[in-house]
Amino acid sequence: MTESTFPKNFLWGGAVTAHQLEGGYNEGGKGISIADLMTLGGPNHPRELTATIEKNKYYPNHKAIDFYHHYKEDIKLMAEMGFKAFRTSIAWTRIFPNGDETQPNEEGLAFYDKVFDECLKYNIEPVVTLSHFEMPYHLVTEYGGWSNRKLIDFFTRFAHVCFERYHNKVKYWMTFNEINNQANYESDISVYENSGIKFKEGDDKQKLMYQAAHYEMVASAEAVQIGHAINPDMQIGCMLAFCPIYPASPKPEDILFAQRAMDSRLYFGDVQVNGEYPRWLTQYFKSKNYNLDITDKDLEILKHGTVDYIAFSYYMSFAVKYTDHMDYREYSDLVENPFVKASDWGWPVDPVGLRYSLNWMTTRWHKSLFIVENGLGAYDKLTDDHKVHDDYRIEYLRSHIKEMKKAVTEDGVDLWGYLPWGCIDLVSASTGEMNKRYGFIYVDEDNHGNGSMKRYKKDSFDWYKKVIESNGTDL
Repeated sequence: MTESTFPKNFLWGGAVTAHQLEGGYNEGGKGISIADLMTLGGPNHPRELTATIEKNKYYPNHKAIDFYHHYKEDIKLMAEMGFKAFRTSIAWTRIFPNGDETQPNEEGLAFYDKVFDECLKYNIEPVVTLSHFEMPYHLVTEYGGWSNRKLIDFFTRFAHVCFERYHNKVKYWMTFNEINNQANYESDISVYENSGIKFKEGDDKQKLMYQAAHYEMVASAEAVQIGHAINPDMQIGCMLAFCPIYPASPKPEDILFAQRAMDSRLYFGDVQVNGEYPRWLTQYFKSKNYNLDITDKDLEILKHGTVDYIAFSYYMSFAVKYTDHMDYREYSDLVENPFVKASDWGWPVDPVGLRYSLNWMTTRWHKSLFIVENGLGAYDKLTDDHKVHDDYRIEYLRSHIKEMKKAVTEDGVDLWGYLPWGCIDLVSASTGEMNKRYGFIYVDEDNHGNGSMKRYKKDSFDWYKKVIESNGTDL
């Protein structure tokens, strides 16, 4: 490696998840997931979480972009770009439709055999998330989601089946996607997506979040040990939503508060990487009288089930200003950063923050890193001759890759790869829209599922192909 290049084995590619692109929600023996009960939302109104599928409401994930039937075509386009890796997830409800069965659904397992085989045909490494905001809805209604310790056994059974089935096809795994998003416990949907918990009036939301997250991290640690026993060469990581949180000023109180905010959002990484809870958090539990169900056996499992690497998403940075409390609350404590611009959906755009994040994690955790989400959600226009001129996306990705390169070549960060999010247009997780597009590949479908479903290459398709061909030197 020279000073200006990435390692020769750097994993360029893209990322998606099952529930946002597969469709086929009631095909192949698949059960109902929590994502299947989320309606269409928008920039100014949230997605609704319904208890049943209601006929007069639209559920975008049911159809998505129909990757279930288009996977060969879509993977071929990714191969044309030169992908070295493709991140997706295994929909839990395709393997265990209700989540608590003892025997898996063979038709679901066979589908992912075909997807992974198609990737490997083009020398594309599958990068697989086990739980990506699509847990079986039955586990919510019957057990209360991850508030119930029983889910540890259900998840580890699911993980064992997947590891056993695909251990010769999939090298890179992640247990829970963006497990730390639920640190924003004021957001009912964040905790619901992560843990399947529906808050009731009077609930101590923070306490419930900490308990559910503990069970998830124990399940993750058990899964790591199961996977390594099946194939020691498999690399099993955690996956964090990384949003660096800056102090709004050099005022000491702002700096201390920003540090606490980072700790609160990222303690999940401390547990999954270091195998133990940080001292500040155990002290916090005492101060709040949170007598959580954390057993000595759990602590041993956490200690011996640490992850091999850290995968993370990076979209934006935050800023905070101290007021009168040290208990960070994401909705109410964030302030505008006048030094960064914002996307059409109000997400701060901060390329330098990516370099900062890579260095922060390297210094704190001393593990290999893997960027498995980064991208710009934007309104794309398909021209009459079926082109999409998305210079804004190219500039966004170019600016982030430049900072990523500095972290690798100047700062010595051990980075495995770069997988931009939504490499093909898919249903937005936050709003359920198709109009919030991320991809290099345009899918002709609108917010309500209308369109030809044809795939078209955007300008960014050819640009990213050159980036991969040049190993990041031609930007």
